[in-house]
Amino acid sequence: MKAADVILEALKREGVDTIFGFPGGVLLSLYDAIYDSDIKHILARHEQGAGHAADGYARASGKVGVCLATSGPGATNLVTPIANAYMDSVPMVAITGQVSRHLIGLDSFQEADVTGITLPIVKHSYLVKDAAILPRIIREAFYIAGTGRPGPVVIDIPVDVTKEEMEYDPKVLPAMDLPGYKPTVKGHPKQVKEAARLIAKAERPMIYAGGGVITAEASHELRELALRGRIPVTTTLIGKGAFPEDHDLSMGMLGMHGTQYANYAMSRADLVIAVGVRFGDRVTGNIAAFAPEAKFIHVDLDPAEISKNVTVDVPIVGDAKKVLTDLLIEVEKLGLSPDSHLPWTEQVEGWKRDHPLVAKVSEDGEIIPEVAVRKIWEVSRGEAVVCTEVGQNQMWAALHYLSRHPRRFISSGGLGTMGFGFPAAIGAQVACPDALVLDIAGDGSFQMTIQELATAVQFCLPVKVCILNNQYLGMVRQWQELFWNKRYSQTCVECQPDFVKVAEAYGAEGYRATRTEELEEVLRTAFASDRPAVIDIRVKREANVFPMIPAGGSVHDMMEREP
Repeated sequence: MKAADVILEALKREGVDTIFGFPGGVLLSLYDAIYDSDIKHILARHEQGAGHAADGYARASGKVGVCLATSGPGATNLVTPIANAYMDSVPMVAITGQVSRHLIGLDSFQEADVTGITLPIVKHSYLVKDAAILPRIIREAFYIAGTGRPGPVVIDIPVDVTKEEMEYDPKVLPAMDLPGYKPTVKGHPKQVKEAARLIAKAERPMIYAGGGVITAEASHELRELALRGRIPVTTTLIGKGAFPEDHDLSMGMLGMHGTQYANYAMSRADLVIAVGVRFGDRVTGNIAAFAPEAKFIHVDLDPAEISKNVTVDVPIVGDAKKVLTDLLIEVEKLGLSPDSHLPWTEQVEGWKRDHPLVAKVSEDGEIIPEVAVRKIWEVSRGEAVVCTEVGQNQMWAALHYLSRHPRRFISSGGLGTMGFGFPAAIGAQVACPDALVLDIAGDGSFQMTIQELATAVQFCLPVKVCILNNQYLGMVRQWQELFWNKRYSQTCVECQPDFVKVAEAYGAEGYRATRTEELEEVLRTAFASDRPAVIDIRVKREANVFPMIPAGGSVHDMMEREP
């Protein structure tokens, strides 16, 4: 077989049904093979779109996402999606074309050192110099990307390698011998018992859950632990949906733009049970003031995360599902019951009553962003797969779109990538063809990957883009207002296209709402359509996201919305 055909057969053996990509000269052999393949190829309009779509597909499905780009600028356009996947621990395999082997290192046309460029932002990378080892490399790449702490893997393939003839037997699986890669999945029994002892002893425990819970499919076990001891649960942005946010024990998201009650509870907790989190700076703020009264249990698959930012008392390296299963057995032995922390849960409920999230309708009919997100939640019945862009739109969505299920809220966390949400929603729609998939967007972010409207239209992917349009780069403007004396330097983006006409020009549907009373009907009409749609929601221009803790601050510095 030609090596290009072997690549596709090896991908099928890994369960790949969809590739997101953009062709180029050095990929012609591979794309000629794709012509006859039953693997679906989604043609993006920019390699960045292909990478983010593969990311969204992976998060929504739990499978490894695959993207494909040509050499040189095609490959370098994947750098941001690869970095995004790396920061958020998303399983992805990026296949890039490369110049012929004899031309590598000679500054050849469209040559780039892809493995070198991406070295800090991948779990592993390969430069394939022998077609015979392609089956092994592809099998290893998927294993590395999807196991342990997931992440992106790059396979860089020179054009002459793809043209080689080689023998291939699909029944022969290459041996998996990776002596330097042995993820620990079973938590140490002694540490699990010590964690159970601290939970039984604690008076003010908090569960702090992140994306690792969703990756491990451990939401059921997390819920059982919370219910067993009536322990309040707060999540990271990436952890949204790990615990149902409409449950009375849910505290929503914590951190810089987290709920007041989540931050208050964390500041008073005497025990933090952290599962699948990395204690990022957007959560902790001033580490010295973060949960100052608490002891810490930290469950994580990656030993490098343990005590990296916050020194923990009980470290448990392992898969969240397996560790929580063992932990449930141990806390049951110690008699943990729903009444164990009754005074604490009453205190927490008091904070929730006293400091609710506010979404107040404007008296003059102007659309308030929080009200728009609440209405989106209401019309979608809270069951949509929601992707977001980055900025104010992201934080309003995180606070006011309550997630009930894992893999239903997809956002760029660690890297904070503008332009992520729309192509990610395209990938999520491919993964979930029967679901309502929304991109809650900002007018600035959406324009970064707006050309992917053509992708959505071509492949009949009925993604709905809900633009919270304030004609500003909103989050940067908010910081300029609060910390830079309202000196709005280069954040006004009033010069923008008519999004309704742009959508129609691409063959999608376009809608606009400028008044609160128009919003519900517009959303219902757009959501009912079987075509891609853009909804231009004109919101209050200088609305801010609150609560807010300034960077490096603590709960004592929390800024609240004025009454």
